[in-house]
Amino acid sequence: MSSRFNKKSLIRWKVYIDRSKMYIGYVQFLLIIFVFIKSLGDNPVTEFVFNSPMIAVPIILVIFVVASLLLGYLDSRLGFREEEIRNHSKSNPVLMDIQKSLNELNDKVAQMEQRKKTKVQSKQIHNKPLKRD
Repeated sequence: MSSRFNKKSLIRWKVYIDRSKMYIGYVQFLLIIFVFIKSLGDNPVTEFVFNSPMIAVPIILVIFVVASLLLGYLDSRLGFREEEIRNHSKSNPVLMDIQKSLNELNDKVAQMEQRKKTKVQSKQIHNKPLKRD
């Protein structure tokens, strides 16, 4: 492969495509709302949406944004995102290597602190002045 089509470029392009899928998903969701409204058949809501789109579309957009914010807030409050990230981390070998290294460092620090504590206690016992009556 030439230098223009190296691995990093392909990965960057994939990231761009993945990010764009999120935005395309918003548009798809809005289109699904309109298809759902159309499937309701002849009723006042359907007639209003398709006969007065200049009024109905902004109302639908506002409802969409408010509902999305509410769902996102509930998702954050209930901790679903954190748990999802935790599960992704467990399957990521690089993050697992980092976690393993951190655990080893924490163990070494704890051992060093324990040795230091033991030395200080030992020194205090040996340097304790004798009581005089």
